[in-house]
Amino acid sequence: MPQLIFEAPTHAELVTQVRSWLATADKADDGRISVTDAVTQGAGLTKDALRIVAAAAPAPVAQNDLVKALTGMGYKATDVTSKAIVDGLGSVEQLTGGSVVRHVTNKGASTLWSMNQKVAKQVLRSLAGS
Repeated sequence: MPQLIFEAPTHAELVTQVRSWLATADKADDGRISVTDAVTQGAGLTKDALRIVAAAAPAPVAQNDLVKALTGMGYKATDVTSKAIVDGLGSVEQLTGGSVVRHVTNKGASTLWSMNQKVAKQVLRSLAGS
């Protein structure tokens, strides 16, 4: 029997994993995603980065209440910002009849790809130690 297993240290991270998995089923056949999905995925990446940075810190630093509070604030700021962007885009779409948001969606795919390529190069450089 097929199984689907998600593992995460917190409920919020588990929910994020499930949402990401569900989003893959909703992706358009041409590989494009909506502006809302792009913002949501970007927020998820930011939160993942916060988690990775916090986990990489030495134990005394990572367990410090200040670091935990700052990480939590980063999560909250990311959530609030992404919600504001999505809500703002919804308002723009409603006011313009969808013409502006559709334009952003068509241009956004190449911009998102370029950003990912740059990030990938930076990660490879840091892994290689250069």
